[in-house]
Amino acid sequence: MRNTLVKAGVASGLGLSAFYAFEAAQYRRASGRGFDIADAPPVGSPEFSRLIEALTGAPLRLGNRVQVLRNGCRIFPAMLDAIAAAEHTIDFATYAYWTGDIAPEFANALCARAKAGIEVNVLLDAVGASKMDRSLVDDLERSGANVEWFRPPHWYALEKVNNRTHRKILVVDGSVAFTGGVGIAEEWTGDCEDPDHWRDTHVRVEGPVARDILGGFLENWAEARRSILTGRHLPSVDGFDDGVRAQVTRSSAKKGSTEAEQLFYTAIVGAREKLWITTAYFAPRQAFVDVLKDAVDRGVDVRLIVNGPHIDHDLVRRAGHVSFGELLDGGVRIFEYQRTMLHAKVTVVDGVWSSIGSMNFDNRSFALNDELNLSIQDAAVAREFEAHFEQDLADSIELTPESWKDRPLSGRAKEMAAALIRREL
Repeated sequence: MRNTLVKAGVASGLGLSAFYAFEAAQYRRASGRGFDIADAPPVGSPEFSRLIEALTGAPLRLGNRVQVLRNGCRIFPAMLDAIAAAEHTIDFATYAYWTGDIAPEFANALCARAKAGIEVNVLLDAVGASKMDRSLVDDLERSGANVEWFRPPHWYALEKVNNRTHRKILVVDGSVAFTGGVGIAEEWTGDCEDPDHWRDTHVRVEGPVARDILGGFLENWAEARRSILTGRHLPSVDGFDDGVRAQVTRSSAKKGSTEAEQLFYTAIVGAREKLWITTAYFAPRQAFVDVLKDAVDRGVDVRLIVNGPHIDHDLVRRAGHVSFGELLDGGVRIFEYQRTMLHAKVTVVDGVWSSIGSMNFDNRSFALNDELNLSIQDAAVAREFEAHFEQDLADSIELTPESWKDRPLSGRAKEMAAALIRREL
């Protein structure tokens, strides 16, 4: 019996190794292939909106109100206020639910509404939220909340273990929604005042596009619980006369190009003046390196703010460094954030269009995880994101081609090692 189990384990290991080698080879072959976009429409134009809608299935919604929230000291109070005001339903999904005082505070707020008769649905990624205190899950279930784990590891579904839901979604009464980069943990509290308190951005949304954010929850909930939510989760939502245009792009792991890739590639090609990207994890494939350099050649001001020394996964940072030399030589300006861990994922183009959500600028977001981004066509919102970008620049160090060439040999060795598993990052 023991020999049989050993043989089965060896066979499984060999099978997984072969599968990974095949997937890695596919990634290397496809890494340099971009898209031909003839007569690319300018970002923010009606043609651009129609292209994104047709390409990614993201309908353009009118009449939405968007409130930008910077850091946990503003994000968590807004989310907790919305939960407390719920009258019918709360649908909440997160990748990261860890520890710290905010963890029980958030769970207790959900418990209180469930005890009050509100339908509360909680979806936790089985990998990302593995550090969550299980007593909080017990409290939620005892209060009447429905809790599901997304894709818990099983021997018969090992091919799905690497494909997580990275979406961060809170929708209250089907009409007020939150999304962005924030997880539920001590790291996200505060105002990025020190390395123990991270820098992140979220948005609060009211209007018709809230239903599209809810759609990201419904999709993952249907898989995890085998249940499709209807009724009070889907009220009629009117737009506001002073609202803005917005689109929600959902991306799921699959073979070939995903909606996340198509969204960002089209936005980069459509940039005319300014392309400012803030991302926690930056490890692009070659096609994106090339298209970013092409934007510079067109006269676009291309700037990236990425993590400096406080990143939580240094391997991802090193994998991104593989592209820095080529990008810097191509005129892309790169800044490394120094204050704390940078977890925000915000792109602003030409002062008129911005995109925020769970999508990082790496293969994990572009090809492996379920992701969700809200794209907003409004100059006022774009200006607010630009102000945050400039504030983050003040806490960053700009890299130069000269300084990059002089980096230590030890760093180069780590980059080469990280490049070997770049597909997973």
